[in-house]
Amino acid sequence: MNDSNQNMDWGMKNRVSKIIRPEDGRCVMLAVDHGYFLGPTEGLEVPGRTIQPLLSYADSLMITRGVLRTSVNPNTDVPIVLRVSGGSSIIGEDLSNESITTSIEDAIKLNATCLALSIFVASKYEHQTLTALSKLVDEGEKYGIPVLAVTAVGKEMTRDARYLSLACRIAAELGAHVVKTYYCENFERVVEGCPVPVVIAGGKKLSKEIDALELAYNAIEQGAVGVDMGRNIWQSDHPIAMIKAVRAIVHNNSDAEEAYNILLKEKEKETQQHRIIKSVD
Repeated sequence: MNDSNQNMDWGMKNRVSKIIRPEDGRCVMLAVDHGYFLGPTEGLEVPGRTIQPLLSYADSLMITRGVLRTSVNPNTDVPIVLRVSGGSSIIGEDLSNESITTSIEDAIKLNATCLALSIFVASKYEHQTLTALSKLVDEGEKYGIPVLAVTAVGKEMTRDARYLSLACRIAAELGAHVVKTYYCENFERVVEGCPVPVVIAGGKKLSKEIDALELAYNAIEQGAVGVDMGRNIWQSDHPIAMIKAVRAIVHNNSDAEEAYNILLKEKEKETQQHRIIKSVD
């Protein structure tokens, strides 16, 4: 991990250390903010039911204020990465037409550890989302709250190293403290060109669990500090087993095959537990 936090104030450093664990400079972020543009997507129809069993395995939770208030126990000590941008939907005209939807005052009331906002480089609303990022960084700096910039990719945009390097660098130049982006070929170029920590997006549910684990492993090997994964975890038939496997890659330096074996063992444990419960019933 780079030393991009050297010039931060104490409060900012403290909050970043809750997102990216200082013991190993890594993070497993659980993304459950999808409803802000997808609505009740598969696996997240009842947010609380999805979040509760996974929460203790996450280093942080990326979430909107509405779902945080209604679906997460306030006694939790898991840091909150608060999604503060939105304004468009999957059925709307243009997903990139986003703006800031949550005030800094409300984020503070919710005890947010980090603020998350999407930018859409090369889209119709590029200027709007980039200036929103700058404003959010200004607000975050006032109160010592870091900003995570998400390099969102629209339908017409290519997820290659050239584009993602551009988007990540711009996000960092505008003051983002952490950047979330997609994995791609030559991903190390993206990381090298970004002077702040990079977290990898899990993206859409992959057909094979081993593919998601390989994605996580390759990203970490090429310089990402962690993953922000959602659908590949909670759309899995065994979400707890899956997040444990992802944690093994991020925090225990397991490779994809080792993590997959962990996944299989955890699946077998769950199956045996269900059998015992059924026999008792």
